[in-house]
Amino acid sequence: MKHFYLIANPSKPGALDMAEKLETEFLRRGASCVHTRGYTRADQIPADTECIITLGGDGTLIQASRDLIGLELPMMGINMGHLGYLTQVSREESMEPVLDALLNDSFTLEKRMMLEGSVVGAQKTVKGIALNEIVLTRQDVLQMLHFQVYLNDEFFNEYMADGIIAATPTGSTAYNLSAGGPIVAPGAQLMVLTPICSHSLNARSIVLSPEDRVSIRLVKWSGGKSYSAVFDGDQVFPLHYGERLEIGRAPKYTTLIQLKNVSFLENIRQKMDRI
Repeated sequence: MKHFYLIANPSKPGALDMAEKLETEFLRRGASCVHTRGYTRADQIPADTECIITLGGDGTLIQASRDLIGLELPMMGINMGHLGYLTQVSREESMEPVLDALLNDSFTLEKRMMLEGSVVGAQKTVKGIALNEIVLTRQDVLQMLHFQVYLNDEFFNEYMADGIIAATPTGSTAYNLSAGGPIVAPGAQLMVLTPICSHSLNARSIVLSPEDRVSIRLVKWSGGKSYSAVFDGDQVFPLHYGERLEIGRAPKYTTLIQLKNVSFLENIRQKMDRI
């Protein structure tokens, strides 16, 4: 690859300086490179771009994957923070091997499944996508939510809980893991449903096929409750009684560049040891 676009998170110490250094080095080696701060629209990316590099953390890479999903460009993250499951290298590592690998095409590509969610109401429908998870949760009141889950239009279960997580394999090591859900190999094609603090002794995660459609419907509405559908922790859609949250596989993928020949289990072990 010879044409790169860098997205630096200005809130991460050292990210902007690192972007400038990488741009200078790419140019010195005969490649083209442009860098920018923060959120990026697809129409800002030069047409000849072959690779997106994010400098920040997992959140920076996730945001870029959603903003630029239509371009279907491979992405790689450089971690400028404490812990990253998605980022390939950290700021402490030498960038020389990274540059060599990218410029000489010495890497593999890994497709990561994404989710598409819709809040469907009588008046309108709003949609979003997620690389990690879509969560039904409450906004501001410490009361349990009461909702039903349908799979492919067939009733599955009714919950009294703090919410429920629909996670991709990529998101299985994020909120899903904290809520007691299973860790899933990132290349798998499936969806995990994990209730959050369910008021039941037998509420467990369920693993679904990638073709399954999930419909979450509120059972009743108590005054003061405020429901939300949250996509990857930062895109929030309010959910009102009478509306439903529909979740399924997104039609497009995020493609991540893998530089290191490290197994999934070894990568998980290394990350857990750093917590």
